[in-house]
Amino acid sequence: MANLGFVGLGVMGGNMVNRLLSKGHSVTGYNRTRAKAEWLIGRGMRWADSPRAVCAAADIVFSMVTNSAALNIIAEGPDGLLAGLAAGKTLIDMSTVSPTVSRALAQKVREKGADLVDAPVSGSVITLQEGKLSVMVGGRRETFDRVKPVLDDIGPKVTHVGGNGQALVMKIATNLSLAVQMLAFSEAVLLAEKGGIARETAVDVLTHSVIASPMVQYRGPFVLKMPEEAWFDVNMMQKDMLLALELGRQFDVPLPTTAATNEFLSAARGMGWAKKDFAVVFDVLARMSGVER
Repeated sequence: MANLGFVGLGVMGGNMVNRLLSKGHSVTGYNRTRAKAEWLIGRGMRWADSPRAVCAAADIVFSMVTNSAALNIIAEGPDGLLAGLAAGKTLIDMSTVSPTVSRALAQKVREKGADLVDAPVSGSVITLQEGKLSVMVGGRRETFDRVKPVLDDIGPKVTHVGGNGQALVMKIATNLSLAVQMLAFSEAVLLAEKGGIARETAVDVLTHSVIASPMVQYRGPFVLKMPEEAWFDVNMMQKDMLLALELGRQFDVPLPTTAATNEFLSAARGMGWAKKDFAVVFDVLARMSGVER
């Protein structure tokens, strides 16, 4: 079993650590707020007081934080990941951040004699708990081969997609479709509802139809009842949509549905729903349609 570290014990990160512990790995973890880690400490995770201490204690260190700025914060400085690195160690960053930022960090890691792969995931907490998570990996092939057995314990589908930053491009391309699909689904439900069909019936038909992707099957019922805790909130989704639009400009790829959906996320924030699951775009469109939740 591997000697692992994990920095960033939010909803997804914490559940990943729980899964790694259940597979028999030893894990040393750090989170900005220790209270969120207490349940994992109770499960056998060792606590470290800084990202640097996690790196010093582990051979393979995972990180999963909210954005590029947060990644730089945990990486730099006297208590950062880079300060704790030694030759032969490996960082696996699972954050969804700018590919440019990730590549720059990989260069700094290699200057220490260590290596970094970007390994964002596709799926939700439920997908993770069910053992159905998909992991995309960007980096050197030999590093991928070395860490793949550990990644296999997180999700059954682990794919090497190319060099550093390429997995992030793939993740951003995937996530833009989630929000676009949710808005299209909302359009269909509201059209049916204003046409005289009960919302519950419309959701049932659509989630069992040819358009029922896994995302639609998981989130479709949210138009009937939103979860108390967001699986992936508006702020996080809009961060990914803006990354997609930035890449679209960089690669000269028009992203018209991404741009339109991003405006609905802005509207959701303006309505005070920034911390709700991004499925709240349904409520934005419903209000525009004169329909009550």
